Amino acid sequence: MKIENYNLNSQFVKSSPTLKECPATDLPEYAFIGRSNVGKSSLINMLCMNSKLAKTSSTPGKTRLINHYLINESWYLVDLPGYGYAKVSKYMRRDFEKNLFNYLGKRENLYCVFVLIDSRLSPQSNDIEFISRLGELQTPFAIIFTKTDKTTRKQLNDNVKAFTNEMLKMWEELPSFFYSSSTTKRGREEILGFITEISTKPVFQAQ
Repeated sequence: MKIENYNLNSQFVKSSPTLKECPATDLPEYAFIGRSNVGKSSLINMLCMNSKLAKTSSTPGKTRLINHYLINESWYLVDLPGYGYAKVSKYMRRDFEKNLFNYLGKRENLYCVFVLIDSRLSPQSNDIEFISRLGELQTPFAIIFTKTDKTTRKQLNDNVKAFTNEMLKMWEELPSFFYSSSTTKRGREEILGFITEISTKPVFQAQ
């Protein structure tokens, strides 16, 4: 798979409440996830250069289904429900988490999960906990620090350093990570280039 000049033809396929209802396909999938209000939908729209692809909302936790988008008829971009839900019941939260980790642990054509981290914030415990869970599932992942246009360079560097230091307490080496801004389109080529690079290297085995 090669993304020519990073021109993406994107098409919404379906929203699925559970892994069982996800599209039957062996095409590579690249999933995006983060805490509520991290800018996930805006990032997806920026990557695909389609402002209407993923619905953005000022209400945290709006994405509650597994959303599949077919890209260039050769791979799927998957918009996952976030974690750290702000205004849902404990029952709904358990249901979300069950379906989410079922997908993350058993989707055989999942090549990489991009974990979005708000670059304006110091390390958040639910981000660290989620990444630890990915490690337990042996799910490959990369990190995207979002909203880099909304912070100073010093604050960005300090927060990224603090976050990576937290990770190094549990991980021997760090995953790939990227800086992004949906406003300035920072990181678009780097993220899509990374997807192109790993598309021929299946690294996931279902647990």
